[in-house]
Amino acid sequence: MHRTVNCVFAVIVSAVLMTAQQHPAHTAAPAHATTKPADATNLPSEEVVQAFLHQTFGYDPGLSWKINSIRPSEAQGLAEVDVTISSPQGSQPQKFYVTPDGLHALIGDVLPFGAHPYDANAKRLQKEANGPSHGPADAPVLVVEFGDLQCPHCKDAQPAIEKMMTEDKNVRLVFQALPLPMHDWAMKGAEYADCVSRSSNDAFWKYLSSVYAAQGDLTAANADEKLTAMADGVGVKGADIAVCAAKPETTDRIQRSIDLARSLDVSSTPTLFVNGRKLGAGGIPYEVLHKLVDFAAQQAPTKP
Repeated sequence: MHRTVNCVFAVIVSAVLMTAQQHPAHTAAPAHATTKPADATNLPSEEVVQAFLHQTFGYDPGLSWKINSIRPSEAQGLAEVDVTISSPQGSQPQKFYVTPDGLHALIGDVLPFGAHPYDANAKRLQKEANGPSHGPADAPVLVVEFGDLQCPHCKDAQPAIEKMMTEDKNVRLVFQALPLPMHDWAMKGAEYADCVSRSSNDAFWKYLSSVYAAQGDLTAANADEKLTAMADGVGVKGADIAVCAAKPETTDRIQRSIDLARSLDVSSTPTLFVNGRKLGAGGIPYEVLHKLVDFAAQQAPTKP
């Protein structure tokens, strides 16, 4: 999808304003410096990207931005620029791509392509997605959810995901923690949930539902108390879970899940992979999700 810079301005602005209104829980972030690979070549400089963003968003003093990275894209020849755009309503990551001549920018997702475009992601997730799971180990469809316990859109998507798991026996679901930095108790929630799952895989799914149900009552100040009590409520010892959650190795486990998400170009929650096919689950009706799962099951190779 090729656009001139002027068209990209309008597309980025409208996308930012729409997503900021849809994500009121996100907090604004000030502009500051990028990280840039030292060995990168033919990338736009930070100064040029800052100038581009200023020309795009500088008309509104209520908008600010942070350049997260400028790096080579997986799509050969394109530079990938990750930014966070903030408004009084919240903040949202955005991404665009710059052509090798530095004269055009493209906005949108770079999709895997080929006769079997999702196989690489599917194989990667079969090997590396090691979070709590639900469903038969030999199911023909692996659904991996990257979720954040503080994310309201994850809470909203949960009924459709639970319905899928109840009605479709061809699915194994794996939950991977992706606490977003703009959520002030999400990391702690992920650590508690990880410890619950290691104590009891079955208890994890009850715990996830409990945390989502209490999401509006949780704060950074009361998270330890409430998360501990909810662990007791699902049949594991809350005091032991609290001790486990505070251990550095638990934080390391969550960080590995975050690193896996980043390596798969996941920056928002909830994000699902259905046999490697990447989906944003927040806006997908259950009927569409069900069709995608059925289609993936039909396409899956027959096991001997």
